[in-house]
Amino acid sequence: MAPIRIPLLLCIALLTSASAQAAGVPELRASSFTVNGVYSLTFNLNLASTLPAGTTITCRAQIVPNQAGVEFRPHQLAPIPVSTATGQAAVAGSTAICAAEIPVSWTVMNGQGGAVLSYEIDAVSNTGSIPLLVRSTGPKNIGVAFPASGGSASLHFNLTF
Repeated sequence: MAPIRIPLLLCIALLTSASAQAAGVPELRASSFTVNGVYSLTFNLNLASTLPAGTTITCRAQIVPNQAGVEFRPHQLAPIPVSTATGQAAVAGSTAICAAEIPVSWTVMNGQGGAVLSYEIDAVSNTGSIPLLVRSTGPKNIGVAFPASGGSASLHFNLTF
């Protein structure tokens, strides 16, 4: 029967961890922060050219907490919360206003980072048998502050579309 060999470094690591727990050494953990509120988004669109009759303009937005610089440990990994919303624009002549609200309720590792917003504005023509994307735009990764606890953060965007 062959003897079982355990690598020396593994034994030392296990003994060190066990002795630290037995000695009552506190485990270092990041404190969490709760974010509850609503992001109210308004997209004021200046339509640079005429859109086909029957075109629908929609706005979609996605927001995630910005946790850059936060050190995660394997036992702390959790899915990053993503909140999304979609709105439909009201068109009046050469302008359109699209509004959307994104309610959030997150527990994050750091209350200082704020959030990161991405949005997309699409114009889809429904004049044919198949909807056709006429125009699309959307910056990504815009830093925004967290709303006040239980409150609302209003974000306005003036865009030429």
